[in-house]
Amino acid sequence: MQIVPPVDRARLAESLAARGVRPTAQRLKIASLLLATPQHMTAEQIIATLKQAGTRVSKATVYNTLNLLAAHGFVRQVSSGDERALFDSNTHPHYHFHDLDGGSWSDVEESQVSFSRFPEPPPGFAVVGVDLTIRLRRLANK
Repeated sequence: MQIVPPVDRARLAESLAARGVRPTAQRLKIASLLLATPQHMTAEQIIATLKQAGTRVSKATVYNTLNLLAAHGFVRQVSSGDERALFDSNTHPHYHFHDLDGGSWSDVEESQVSFSRFPEPPPGFAVVGVDLTIRLRRLANK
């Protein structure tokens, strides 16, 4: 049963190594899963998906790998608002819709959002990024 979408493992290994990440077998499996398509996943979702595909991997290995991938720019870590880290395979500038009822996340292109003004940062600081999550609830049918 193929649950994890196919990814060019050799090319992924080269890309990891080029950014200073040693491409171990487990790192390649985790990265392949997350980077196969634009998606948002928690460590627990990754563990469950790999387990379904017959791959045993420890929670510590998954968290360490996800943090390493984020530190090297392969994924973005997004705060889910409920203590769980979410890892986003889309590293281009964008924002998010979060369906609070269904739990799903979707990307909002940067061009669809505008800000009229930002406060001045404290002395000695510069703004380097803005995270925006638009939380949604389904409307009740009338």
